[in-house]
Amino acid sequence: MSIKIDALDAALLAELASDPRAPILELAARLRIARNTVQARMKRLEASGAVRGYPPDVDLQAIGFAVHAFLGIELDQNKMDSIVEALREFPNVLEVHATTGRADLLVRIAAQSQQDLLGIIQRVHAIRGVKHTETMLALATPIQYRSLPLVEHLTDNPDTP
Repeated sequence: MSIKIDALDAALLAELASDPRAPILELAARLRIARNTVQARMKRLEASGAVRGYPPDVDLQAIGFAVHAFLGIELDQNKMDSIVEALREFPNVLEVHATTGRADLLVRIAAQSQQDLLGIIQRVHAIRGVKHTETMLALATPIQYRSLPLVEHLTDNPDTP
């Protein structure tokens, strides 16, 4: 379900992104709006699915997972669902995207070492239906995953789809 985001929603999302544990009363004070307005906006954003939760932003490198890679997987098309389910069982798999092009799936992986990554890749190759993989190591992440610039763009340019 798609909802329209206005400047107040964007400001609330920015506050939550910078401090996800901020109490509602504090958010209301920062935004200079009523507590009930904050609660209603948060409820609307959550009910629409625009806000999926408030998990902590974990620095994987800080907890020992310094090797990050993207694995392009070419597969038997009729095995996609079972391959995705098998990948779901790998704790090192951070994301899986179905894609166009040579790779059918793009998988983001975090590993403790290159040897650990090799073991993960070997286990992926053992999944029935995986034909070929291509591994790309992430050397750095100059821009982390973000969504607020897009939200802010929508509120600055409301006619932009």
